[in-house]
Amino acid sequence: MPRKPKVQNKNSIKKSDSKLYSTYQAVGRRKEATARVKLYVLPDGSVTLKDKILKKGEMIVNLLPVEKYFSGDVCKKIYMQPFNSTDTLGRFAVSAIIKGGGTAGQLGAFVHGISRALEKVDKEKYRPILKKMGFLTRDSRVKERR
Repeated sequence: MPRKPKVQNKNSIKKSDSKLYSTYQAVGRRKEATARVKLYVLPDGSVTLKDKILKKGEMIVNLLPVEKYFSGDVCKKIYMQPFNSTDTLGRFAVSAIIKGGGTAGQLGAFVHGISRALEKVDKEKYRPILKKMGFLTRDSRVKERR
């Protein structure tokens, strides 16, 4: 016996709000690690990602604040380099999902992903700076097989 199709009430259908921000996505890799990075350009306000509120200038890695995921001053200096070299510190909200590898590989993949996403924001302005600093080059060194 065929089932009756479910009919939704007109009141229950919600219209989705138009995006008030733009995103730039990129993938960064280092050793065995892969980082999917999103840069959010927020004119004002914030973005909600799985119960986490992300404001302008904040970074989240695997749903944790970046300071908790990559602890220490050395790590902070490394992942802030693409923003410092392009003078874009605090202009974007960043979220990343990183899988595989160890801490050093994940940090390198994160920096590579941020740099590739920044390149998509303004290619003519940021690409020469990031290329000169070496952030756009994928470090292809991997563990040698036995």
